[in-house]
Amino acid sequence: MFSPWILSLQLILFPLFWRGIYTTETNPPLALTVPVTTVFKSAVLKGDSLVEKVEILKPIDLELACTWTGNPNKLPNITGYWRKDGSEITNSRLTVQLENEQYNLKRVFRITGDTLGNYSCIFSDTEEAKIDFNVAAPEMDDKKDKPIVAYVGDSVAMACKTKLPPNTWLWYRANGTEQELINATTDPLRYKISVDGNTTKLTVMNLTEEDSGVYVCSAIYNIKASVSRVEVRVITFMEPLKPFIAIVAEVIILVLLILLYERWSSQRSSHSPTGNNIHTALHTALCSTSGCGELTTRTEACQRTASFSCFARLVRHFGRRSRVTCKSNQEEAILAKQAAVYTALQ
Repeated sequence: MFSPWILSLQLILFPLFWRGIYTTETNPPLALTVPVTTVFKSAVLKGDSLVEKVEILKPIDLELACTWTGNPNKLPNITGYWRKDGSEITNSRLTVQLENEQYNLKRVFRITGDTLGNYSCIFSDTEEAKIDFNVAAPEMDDKKDKPIVAYVGDSVAMACKTKLPPNTWLWYRANGTEQELINATTDPLRYKISVDGNTTKLTVMNLTEEDSGVYVCSAIYNIKASVSRVEVRVITFMEPLKPFIAIVAEVIILVLLILLYERWSSQRSSHSPTGNNIHTALHTALCSTSGCGELTTRTEACQRTASFSCFARLVRHFGRRSRVTCKSNQEEAILAKQAAVYTALQ
């Protein structure tokens, strides 16, 4: 038999025990929220315009503060407002009071990957003065405008660098409008990727002409990816020689044309009746007064060159010698013939 007080205790505890077993009530889970960092950025404007660059790594609340000290009018109050990428932000206009010889304008913006851009604070007096805040993800330091040239069978190395280390680096190869991810692990004989903090390098080995194209390195940040493009041209060893070969071919063709023209001119002169008549008349006129031995030798030399200037020099040479030695009327007649031949050659 149970004592009365034990029975009373059981009657009290039984409903509590029953409720604890079959209860369906649960506590709501705790909401885990990631706090958003607030970053403060200020700028002082002394003239009419100023540009400030703000690099963002992750989503933040960005408080922008503008101070204008260069207003010559010093009005007690002016209008201030904000623009985003050139468009005025709605309900951002307010009256800015002159305090300590300067105007101050502040505003907080929630910056995410979709809200990056150019933020401007505008001070409106008789003319506008503004400060531009270029809010963007970190950019690449070494963008290349010229392509990298390499030869078939060689290797080429491409590097990208940023001021701030990203979460990770990725390399792509551009294929038209699409990008193909490069995985060095699956193809180690072709690609090698190394990362050292804020620098990455891609090495492409055993190059072929199909490896020519645009390669893209991407620095992944929480806010947005920053990219840089590198163009690679793979050529054969004959490619640099093509201009030289073209020049040599042009020179050879030009020399052949000159030789053919000289041969054609020589044959034309030797078969010309006028040329033969001049040669015969010259030889007859000069041989009678100057002796045929020397004259024949020099005339044959002129015939081989088929040059009228050569014959002209020959006439002048033997003509001067004939004027010294001629005494008779017959010799004067010969000299007259020589003069006629010389005149015909001019």
